[in-house]
Amino acid sequence: MISATIDQEIKKAMLAKDAAKLRGLRAIKAALLLARTEKGSSEEVTEDAELKILQKLIKQRKESSDIYKQQGREDLALVEDEEIEVIGNFLPKQLDKAEVEAIILSIIKESGASSMKDMGKVVGLANKELAGKADGKLIAEIVKAQLA
Repeated sequence: MISATIDQEIKKAMLAKDAAKLRGLRAIKAALLLARTEKGSSEEVTEDAELKILQKLIKQRKESSDIYKQQGREDLALVEDEEIEVIGNFLPKQLDKAEVEAIILSIIKESGASSMKDMGKVVGLANKELAGKADGKLIAEIVKAQLA
């Protein structure tokens, strides 16, 4: 579980006076605490849910970084990029486009999908298999290209 290691990493970052790492770790901890309190204090957040939360945090920071870069605020974009790097360390290794494409092609063959009508089914299966390993947007793009 990611939440178990976050507290230890926060202590290490505090001792090392690593402000960028500390910011990213605190963002993760806050998001996990929020998720835990939303569902009720008796339920633990599953590992899959933790991965989805981390992916959401990275997506938010990428969007913010892009906006800052468009507006010429490289200083603020750098802060977001540092946090992306810290959060990304807790995610499984991301697959590259060729690996994702190969997996999606096998899913299409197994499911017998042949047209855009089957896109929802294929994307659902691909999201299950590639959870935490690939961006949902990339998955959708590849499925669309293969079924078109």
